Amino acid sequence: TSGDCVVLPHTTESMSSVEAPVTAPEADATTAAASTAERKPSPQDSFTVQVKSEFVLNERPSCLVQEQPSSDNGGDNGTSKDDRKPNRGQNKKRPRDSKIAHADKACLAVVRGEQCPFEKSDKGCRYNHDLKEMLANRPVDISKGEGGADWLEGQCPFWKKNGYCQFGIMCRLGEDHINMSTGQNLCRTIDESGNETIGLPKPVVQSAEASSSSEAAEKPKPGTVLKHQMDIKNVLSKETTNLLRKNKYPFVCKRHYEIKKGSKDNKGQAAPPVVTSTTPALPAKERKLIDFRDKVYVAPLTTVGNLPFRRIMKHYGADITCGEMALCEQLLKGQPSEWALLKRHPSEDCFGVQIAAGHADQFTRLAEVLANEESIEVDFLDMNLGCPLDLVCNKGAGACLMLREKKLRASLEGMLTVLNCPVTVKMRTGWKDKEPIAHHLQRNIQKWNIDGVGAFMLHGRSRLQRYSRSANWDYITEVGCSQSSEFNNIPLIGNGDIFSYSDYEEKILKNVEKCGEDGGVNNLIPCAMLGRGALIKPWLPTEIKERRDWDISATERLDMLKDFTKFGLEQWGSDQQGVNRTRRFLLEWLSFLHRYVPVGMLEVVPQQMNQRPPNDLCGRSDLETIMLSKNCADWIKLSEMLLGKVPDDFQFEPKHKANSYK
Repeated sequence: TSGDCVVLPHTTESMSSVEAPVTAPEADATTAAASTAERKPSPQDSFTVQVKSEFVLNERPSCLVQEQPSSDNGGDNGTSKDDRKPNRGQNKKRPRDSKIAHADKACLAVVRGEQCPFEKSDKGCRYNHDLKEMLANRPVDISKGEGGADWLEGQCPFWKKNGYCQFGIMCRLGEDHINMSTGQNLCRTIDESGNETIGLPKPVVQSAEASSSSEAAEKPKPGTVLKHQMDIKNVLSKETTNLLRKNKYPFVCKRHYEIKKGSKDNKGQAAPPVVTSTTPALPAKERKLIDFRDKVYVAPLTTVGNLPFRRIMKHYGADITCGEMALCEQLLKGQPSEWALLKRHPSEDCFGVQIAAGHADQFTRLAEVLANEESIEVDFLDMNLGCPLDLVCNKGAGACLMLREKKLRASLEGMLTVLNCPVTVKMRTGWKDKEPIAHHLQRNIQKWNIDGVGAFMLHGRSRLQRYSRSANWDYITEVGCSQSSEFNNIPLIGNGDIFSYSDYEEKILKNVEKCGEDGGVNNLIPCAMLGRGALIKPWLPTEIKERRDWDISATERLDMLKDFTKFGLEQWGSDQQGVNRTRRFLLEWLSFLHRYVPVGMLEVVPQQMNQRPPNDLCGRSDLETIMLSKNCADWIKLSEMLLGKVPDDFQFEPKHKANSYK
């Protein structure tokens, strides 16, 4: 229709057509304006983003994937509240990518040009050795063909950076480094004269002696640093991983149940403390506290706060980053997927890790591993006392640990006896809305006089409140003034609903001044701790530092997503499994990004965290309209622009669902 959004099929459309400017039809704009004028104010208005009438349509824009008609209006995917209720908060039966068969994967030894050490064994190698067969069945690169992401052509991150891609024929961007006649992997080298040559990485090892050697026969072990992750820090060594998995790590701190058992065997004798004093195996270092004042700190964010996302945040000016919450129980078992949450990129110059546990010995034992492991570098360790999930709280961890002060004290003492870095404490206001306890807990920790507590981070909501309603900044200010002057003061960082520079000024800077007006103790410091605000507006650090509301264009946001895609392929690999994983994490992020309404479309600036956009918004271009969509199908369309076409049976359901966006 003339003047309306250009119709785009579900498959990927060219960038030029997607970025074409568009305006809403005059009739739709007139109708929207009239309906707005006639409508009486509703109590819900304060929770709805005030958008200029010309951008609000009466029907779904035609450039979006059209939804199937439904008898109810329960959500974006046509499901009613009753249908969703049983699965709420449990992520049951979420769509997963199908597993790739071993026969469809190339043997990495063959990819490297070596002889497979398992080829002549009784069981044989379960991976494919026939490169020509794999070449014949190899799908075209994700940058080629119909619906391909042509911007990725020649963009294999490992070939560009290192001159060698370890995925070889399995690489979905591999045409630049695959011999298309034989399927062999190529390597780019520079000779003594400085000339660049491209050839095979090394000749095939045919010697029986070499094939039977222990070095050639050694299987890659968990924790091995992959070539495409050589720049990544905080990768646990394979020796430590194996010791943890086999339960043979030489811990000094005993488990709580071992001590209880010992106390029963020695009746009449005093039971030893739960946490024993330990000394790090590494040489003692001076503990350096982190100065959070006037910094932008990206809080730990489950699932979406991954390493590629944090690289994006560093690009936009974040000063301090922290890894996703990791569970001590899984870390102490050597679980690779849990240790992956502690990985650090070289650009993260000030980096912390957040851990959760329900017992002091778990915290202390993990501290021993971190202190003794030379490959692990963290600037601070954050204790999670705020996670509201039942799965975590039922184990005595997360927000439940706020109610167990003996466990908390033993945990702090045990860790800070071992660690060379400070420990911060992230907490909520309390368990119940009307019974806040953070001010009592803060004073008690202060009285314990434990050296090395770097800061308190206070989220202005209770555990039962989770993320509903606004954060209580009045209480955060009260807590900031409640520490005793008789003991060492510990900085307090407030957290909750920072979504613009105006929010930072109103909720943090003014409350910092207010807290120090009476001349008493003031521990609330000016630090912009960003959570959901960073997920929805990753450029928020730039806005805060430059004191402006940035009307970022759809093209600039697309470039940001391209950077995330490249970072994701570097982190998770350029084979099909890596592409799938990058797409899933991209879609999880898009489930937050669509909540942002551009500044130029707003009637009232800035947008507030607890406000949701109206339905059927039409942006200033087709691309902006797609980015505003609440429908998963449109997020998938956006991912196709970045990573190529998805399979016909592909489905996605976001892991983190907000009731206000249903």
